[in-house]
Amino acid sequence: MLNWLAGCSPQALLVGFALLGVVLALPLEIAAVRRLRRAQLARGTLLLLFGAAVLLLGVLAALVAASLHSYSRLTHEQEAARVALRRLGPQDFALTLQTPGAAPHHYELRGDEWQIDARVLKWRALGVLVGFDTVYRLERLSGRYADPAADQTAVRTVHALAGHGAIEVDLWSLLRRYHDALPFADALYGSAGYAPMANGARYVVTVSASGLVVRPENDAARRAVENWR
Repeated sequence: MLNWLAGCSPQALLVGFALLGVVLALPLEIAAVRRLRRAQLARGTLLLLFGAAVLLLGVLAALVAASLHSYSRLTHEQEAARVALRRLGPQDFALTLQTPGAAPHHYELRGDEWQIDARVLKWRALGVLVGFDTVYRLERLSGRYADPAADQTAVRTVHALAGHGAIEVDLWSLLRRYHDALPFADALYGSAGYAPMANGARYVVTVSASGLVVRPENDAARRAVENWR
């Protein structure tokens, strides 16, 4: 029952429980008015209070149901990208990036690890409650070396990913400029995830209110993560 309530839209839950409260309370209120008109003050007042209590319970049930849905949305993750890797040479990989609803893009990365960066707009609880998903824009894709010293001397590869996210560049500029004026906006921040590169490895990148998460999708990726140093 709770899972079913959590799966319903908050608007439907609010309207449904509010209507249920009205349907149950209305006959009681009508009966209370009739009793009061007949000078039956005790019974009329009792029915009036009972009807108000039923209506209040309907409102409280709507708020609880909406809270369940809000919890479900606060933990929701969106798929942001899928990554596939192919070795070209020592510390040299071809990476295919597939974002939802877009054609795959191909990049060459140098290093031992790949990293993806994004900007994230997190909504306040009220924004999540009314149905706003976390808004993000993928920013860049880069290669990393396991040894930090190698990052200072070895060949670095960085690629811009503008336009591969959930919002376009112009919209992001507006969100950044008027962030403080948005009624439901909570935080605007950067997030990144990285994982080891290995031949044949595939990863899934998801985004939620807490930022980017990278998970291995096949055995090659899982072995690379297990042997990660």
